[in-house]
Amino acid sequence: MYDVIIIGAGPAGISASLYTTRANLKTLILYNGISNLEKANKIQNYYGFEKGIKGRDLYLEGIRQSKNIGARVIKEEVVNIEINNGFYVKTSKNTYNSKAIILATGNKKSKPEIEGVKKFEGKGISYCAICDGFFFRNKNVAVLGSGNYAISEANDLLNIAKQITILTNGERKPEFRADNVEINTKKIDTIVGNEKVEEVQFKDGTSLKTQGIFIAQGIAGSTEFAKKLGIRTNKNEIIVNNKMETNIKGMYACGDCTGGILQISKAVYQGTVAGLEIIKFIKGEM
Repeated sequence: MYDVIIIGAGPAGISASLYTTRANLKTLILYNGISNLEKANKIQNYYGFEKGIKGRDLYLEGIRQSKNIGARVIKEEVVNIEINNGFYVKTSKNTYNSKAIILATGNKKSKPEIEGVKKFEGKGISYCAICDGFFFRNKNVAVLGSGNYAISEANDLLNIAKQITILTNGERKPEFRADNVEINTKKIDTIVGNEKVEEVQFKDGTSLKTQGIFIAQGIAGSTEFAKKLGIRTNKNEIIVNNKMETNIKGMYACGDCTGGILQISKAVYQGTVAGLEIIKFIKGEM
């Protein structure tokens, strides 16, 4: 068992790990995908770099720094987190156990650019199978996505929905089989209905009748995990106190996922606070 699992290897998660690892806490960092920091061509507003630095260079240097002091860093996609006398973090390959969690994956925007999605949010469009699956018992539903996150959401619906269709929207067909699951790879044109979602219309002129659509494209971010776990959020931001604690004991969040100014300096500060508070939390549990 790890003392803390940090999900995300950006400035917030890495900063937290520097403190937890140096305090001799068994620390695991899980990350996957491309960080917003990596996309920055040149950073000139962060302390200590006379001529600026490329975002990718700063990102990779942070990971190397964390590894060098003893943190374990693994590139695996996290698809689910469960609470059961501690925390269980499921990736696409393994399951890891810890006493505390830090959500630091940034603020990923998972809304697809499809007509009708925004209109039917809360009216058949959902972003959390565990949260809202109950409302679609014995109904025909769809999961929009093609990766591990979409498969995880479909799994959560297997014993709830009557029929599940995974909509890849033109992306590759995932390897997933179940009696009540079909996979549709057609490009989506629009989502239509009256008061609620009723139909998905495809670019080729065909359509699919459905009573609900669960958005699960790309990789799950901090907010998606928060909603699954019952962590309080405000719009697309995780609510934390000044200790970076969420409303769930042992669960912390820092960086872009908490809102406010989206700057490296803010992420580093919040990661520092989260790391120091987790040290107190773990030592209090010993």
